[in-house]
Amino acid sequence: MPLRFYVNVDHVATLRQARRTDEPDPVEAAAACERGGADGITAHLREDRRHIQDTDVERLRGSVRIFNLELATSPAIVGLAVRLRPFQATVVPERREEVTTEGGLDLSRPNPRLRETVRRLDDAGIRVSLFVDPLLPVLAV
Repeated sequence: MPLRFYVNVDHVATLRQARRTDEPDPVEAAAACERGGADGITAHLREDRRHIQDTDVERLRGSVRIFNLELATSPAIVGLAVRLRPFQATVVPERREEVTTEGGLDLSRPNPRLRETVRRLDDAGIRVSLFVDPLLPVLAV
């Protein structure tokens, strides 16, 4: 399998939100990344909408070649993903107090919400990826 290079545009949106303006635009940044050779674009729609907004996700889905949406198991965000059908959805853990994702999903115990999220995304024909820590006990699950 060839190596692929995806660019995450979350921090572009963070700058925009901090400035309380429309710029810089993560969709314009994504287009520049693709022109520069990126194979795909990633954005994380958090439950608190800290940086990437719903409109960003909709615009990214409509404008980039390959879109990877990072999301938690929030039913509303999963519903948005099912509606928009990105190329890939990466399920990530999310805690309000963290500045950025600090670790992987805990796969050591049953998680019905995670299972349902994966089922909904898969049923919609979306490739599903799980953000996990690169530890053998986690990967052996």
